Amino acid sequence: MIRCGADLRELPRGREIEPVYAAGGREHDVASFMDRNVIVGLLVIHRGRIVLERYGLGLQEHDRWSTMSTVKSMTAMLVGAAVHDGVIKSIDDPLTDYLPALRASAYEGVTLRHVMTMSSGVRWTEVYPDRNSDVNRYSKSLADKVPDGVLKLMASLPRAHPPGSTFLYNSGDTFLLGAALTRAVGKPLADYMSEKVWQPAGMECDAFYTLESDGGQEIGGSRAGMVLRDFGRFAEFVRNDGVIDGRRVLPAGWVEAAATPAFKVPAPVVPDITHYGYSWWLGEGVMAAIGHAGQRIDVYRGEDLSVVTLAALPQPPYVPATDHDRRAEIVTFTQAVRTACSTSNE
Repeated sequence: MIRCGADLRELPRGREIEPVYAAGGREHDVASFMDRNVIVGLLVIHRGRIVLERYGLGLQEHDRWSTMSTVKSMTAMLVGAAVHDGVIKSIDDPLTDYLPALRASAYEGVTLRHVMTMSSGVRWTEVYPDRNSDVNRYSKSLADKVPDGVLKLMASLPRAHPPGSTFLYNSGDTFLLGAALTRAVGKPLADYMSEKVWQPAGMECDAFYTLESDGGQEIGGSRAGMVLRDFGRFAEFVRNDGVIDGRRVLPAGWVEAAATPAFKVPAPVVPDITHYGYSWWLGEGVMAAIGHAGQRIDVYRGEDLSVVTLAALPQPPYVPATDHDRRAEIVTFTQAVRTACSTSNE
């Protein structure tokens, strides 16, 4: 459990925005956007103030929602905290320095930077409908709660490319990054996240990681849970360059480095994304944490803006052939949010 502290940091309220956008031949407001796109949570923070907050499908303000892969981006920020604390000397350290079980595997010569930028060079198939894909073998190990099962799976994979040469999205890589971070800090990820971010940032609810097995390694790349406003507080932590109350948690320049393209994305996940950095998806002006089924945290540092959208997008084979592109529509809505905030007097 990621424990919050006794001191809640209230998020002040600003004048509410009313973004509208066009899709499907008609104009839509916030309610229509949420209904059309199965949105369960929506939060917009502009200049440090909440200017829009909505819940849907029965989600309540203190209900935890799955981060899906947005937690990958959070894990990368925690790596920065460990660098600032000096327990990780460099992200160019070999991964095997922290996870010796990977020695003599395809991860020999792979660095923390490589797994953080999805460029380990290890063969991986992240194809969810294929039961025999690597990601589903990974998921089955987690479902079966096999102690060290993921580590053994990752150590068994062959190399496909030289480390650092090729971008390939790999959820197993971020599991290894989280495991290496655990070894480096000498405590559970939950305790480190609580100490470095959750309590200092004044989060209002406990959050949680999922474990790979009973009492086993926390999963640093998916399946964590937190409440909507705490998603927003984390986005603001990033927007504020990893500084809380004047105290630096992340090294100077870490957020900028995370937002610097490491690789061009060969097949964009959504229309506004072009590159990948330190486990953050990047586009013009935006750092985005993106997760399965429509989870997204957008940080527009140059606009003093954070946008969180939580969703339950239908997945194959349950997507009607006539369905619209919901991920693209979330982007369209977010552009309307940016416009509304830019013209606000707040």
